[in-house]
Parts: sequence; C-alpha cells; structure tokens
Amino acid sequence: MRMYDIIMKKRDGYALSTEEINYFIENYTNGLIPDYQVSALLMAIYLNKMDKRETLDLTKAIINSGDTFDLSKINGIKVDKHSTGGVGDTTTLILGPMVAACGVPFVKMSGRGLGHTGGTLDKLESIKGFRVELDNEEFEEIANTINISICSQTGNITPADKKLYALRDVTATVDNISLITASIMSKKLAIESDGIILDVKVGSGAFMKNIDDAVRLAKEMVDIGNLYGRKTVALVTNMDEPLGKAVGNALEIKEAIDTLKGKGPEDLYELTLVLGSKLLYLAEKVDNEIDGRNMLIEAVNSGKAFEKFKELVRYQGGDVSYIENPELLPKAKYVLEVKSNVEGYVKAINAEEVGKCALALGAGRETKESIIDMAAGIVLNKKVDDKVEIGETLAYVHGNDLNKAEEVKNRLLNIFVIGEKNQEAKKLIYDEIN
Repeated sequence: MRMYDIIMKKRDGYALSTEEINYFIENYTNGLIPDYQVSALLMAIYLNKMDKRETLDLTKAIINSGDTFDLSKINGIKVDKHSTGGVGDTTTLILGPMVAACGVPFVKMSGRGLGHTGGTLDKLESIKGFRVELDNEEFEEIANTINISICSQTGNITPADKKLYALRDVTATVDNISLITASIMSKKLAIESDGIILDVKVGSGAFMKNIDDAVRLAKEMVDIGNLYGRKTVALVTNMDEPLGKAVGNALEIKEAIDTLKGKGPEDLYELTLVLGSKLLYLAEKVDNEIDGRNMLIEAVNSGKAFEKFKELVRYQGGDVSYIENPELLPKAKYVLEVKSNVEGYVKAINAEEVGKCALALGAGRETKESIIDMAAGIVLNKKVDDKVEIGETLAYVHGNDLNKAEEVKNRLLNIFVIGEKNQEAKKLIYDEIN
C-alpha cells in the first residue's frame, strides 16, 4: 500500500477503504509519512468530502492511534458533555454538579482556552489549589466517591488528532464536516463514558457561523457517536451573544456559584437544565426529560448542587473557602463602567468581539504559552432585547491594566448595537438531534 495511491484515489473522488484510512493514520502518527503527503490528502478530503463510513473509520483510527481511558471501574452509567466552544460558556461548571447531585456520575476531561473562547480548566484554576492534573486512579476514586471529576486530558489520547489538527490549521483544511467530526468525536469516544451530550454552538462567537452548517455537524457527530456504540445527542445553541453575563475565569466561577444557588442568568440556567435533563434520561435516571428537569431544579433549590460543587473543589485540592466566599477569588484592580449614550433596545452583542475584548484584557491566551490574568474579564449588565436608557450601564470591564481597560471600554460601546426592538425574540436553542 502506498500513500501516493491513497492521495490519488481521494483526489479522484473515490471513498477510501478502512485499510487505507488505518494505514494513513498509523504511519503518519509514527512519523513514516511526511507532512506534504498528508497535506495533499487533507486537501483532497476537504474538496471531495468523506461519506459516513469513512468518517467513522477515520474517527476509529484516530482513537486507536493512542490510549483510551477505561471508565469501567467507575460505578453507574457515566455521562459526559462537550461544547464546540463559545464566549461565557460556563455550563460544565454548573451542569456537572447538578447532574452529580442527582446521582449520575459526571466524568469529564476538559481543555484549556485558546483565543477568544474560554477553557474549563483555566476557570477552575482560578480557585486556589484546584488540581486538574489527576492520574487514572485518582480520577476514578474521586468519581466513585462524589459522582464527579473534571481533569485535563492525558498526554497520549488521540495523538494522531494533534498532528492532523496542526497541519489542517496551516493548510486551510479545518472547515470540513468529516474532519471536524473525527477530531471532536475521537477525543470524546476515547474516554469511555456511556452517554454524551454535544452542545454545538452557532453564531458570531462560535466556530460555526451558519445554522445549517451547525445542524449538519451536529447530525454527523451524533451519528458517529451512536454508530460507535455510545448514546449521543446534540443541541444546536445560540452563540450570537455571550452565554450568561460573565466572560473571564474568576468572573465565570462567581457566575457558576450564583447559578448553582438559583440566582444566575436565565439563559445560562435554562441551557443547563435542558442539557442536564437529557443526560439524566441518557443515564436512565428518569423516565422522561420533564422528570429530569424537575430533579435538577430540586437539586439546585435544596442546595445539593452547590454542595456538590464544593465537594468537587475539596476533593481536587481546591480551597473551599473561595466557593463559600467568592470575594476571595482573584479581583481586578480596576472596574470600569460602560455607559450607554443612547436609549432603545439592545439589538445585538457580537459574542466574538466581546471575547476578543476579554482576550485583550488578559482573560485568554493569544498562544498556548500565554499567561492568563484570572481576574480580568467583562460582566454584561444588559443583554439582547433589554431596554436601555441614556447613562445606564451596559457592562463592567475588569482589568489590571488601566490603559487596556479604557480601550476595551470604548470598544464595547460599539459592540452593543442599540436601536428599535427586535421583531423576533432571540432563540436559545435552534435544534435538537437524537
């Protein structure tokens, strides 16, 4: 078998066999196939696409390129959640404790933020002492004790994906449904949970800007998950404006605490309830999603969900006093108010631009080596469809560099679009794929 022949076959529009896909992934991972040949194949795949069987085979081959994470020692039906990334997306920090408080193991390997999208691990590390590096035994022991554990991905999970993504990033081949699906689902399926919910973001602050494309991606990922033997469902959700109000690591931890106490932003809480009710159903904890929703609400109202978050922090080495008293979390030196100079209704808030503003304040990473300012970020005081008067506060800018904070304050004035009320109310969830 020759890589030349595989490239030519896909270039000419034919489907690759399982053996050809396995050959390409195995030998590229082991350094036996050069980047220039893989670049050519990626472009051929980008232009001629892959069918569902090819996509499943590619996903399996990427999984088999490294280790898998066996969760069989964790009791119960285990569930996981994946978001395709957004701005102010704090759902994992709320969803995990809520689901775990209902008796379902929530086990997750999370990532770090890069660019304008935040990472769950970075947010958790704004809590003093919180450890995200856990070995397998620790991860299993914590999950069996408190029904929840969140850690960083181990080093040898899907090494082929790391190499492929780096190459796709510089060869203009990122934006292909099959390649995206194989990349995301290989990492999820390598961690052997029983049920997965996918939160596919669409809009200005998301990777997918178009609803039709987001639905196609969601369907492809759900199909691949189910064909692989895992219960998988997806929601396509709105990321045209930030989710919730807080954007920034310590600020999002505060918002998660508020939400777990039943005092969080309505959109963030609602999305968490919808995602959670589906996870409880996937885990066979409830007979229907209405019962699941009611169970989650009870977990919040009774204080069990908040207590579960405290347990997560305690068992992973964090200082629980930071959760009991969020004023201990990192605070910015400067907090500037962004005041409206017009009246009307908020028509739009470009989520990507808000994320870039937070990045400029130091809340995110320009590169993997960037150091994050845990206190920096933005808290929105107004959201889409809210009424605004002249002089009312639109947002608060939290920063430790006054010049950068002033610059972001001025940028935010242009990001808030204020005018006549929108004819249609905004949607939180566009579609559901089972």
